[in-house]
Amino acid sequence: MAEPDQDGTGKEMTITRLLYAPPPVVFRAWTEPERMAQWWGPRGFTNPVVELDVRSGGAIRIDMRGPDGTVYPMRGLFREIVEPERLVFTSTAFEDAGGNPGLESLSTVTFEALEGKTKLTWHEAVVRSSPEAAAALEGMEEGSSQSLERLDEYLAGDKRP
Repeated sequence: MAEPDQDGTGKEMTITRLLYAPPPVVFRAWTEPERMAQWWGPRGFTNPVVELDVRSGGAIRIDMRGPDGTVYPMRGLFREIVEPERLVFTSTAFEDAGGNPGLESLSTVTFEALEGKTKLTWHEAVVRSSPEAAAALEGMEEGSSQSLERLDEYLAGDKRP
């Protein structure tokens, strides 16, 4: 793995989880707004806005609200959708007054079937980062891990087809 630049560009993470639901169910949790709103983000965060246009070039908008009430908007674009095997998308956050993102990353999420379960692998690479995004970069892997823990808990309680 390449060492990240001083500004965080080049930082990468890969997280793998075994989820006790088949790939089509896990894939829907990533691509249906009402489902994603239930689990996305670190513990204590909610998602008052989740908009997903699940097609190549389709937009992503997620507004996460932190425990202190601060809203953290995230935008992005789907680059590749292979249902129920793979999602590739960009995400941007921490826009300045001019609308320029302080953080941009590229995520690839794969969903591998394993005897009725799903081996989920999430790889994220930072494409661009500003000094204002340093704290977010420090917590990127922990926040993403918490998000996947929340996904696992959500799937355990979601018995819809």
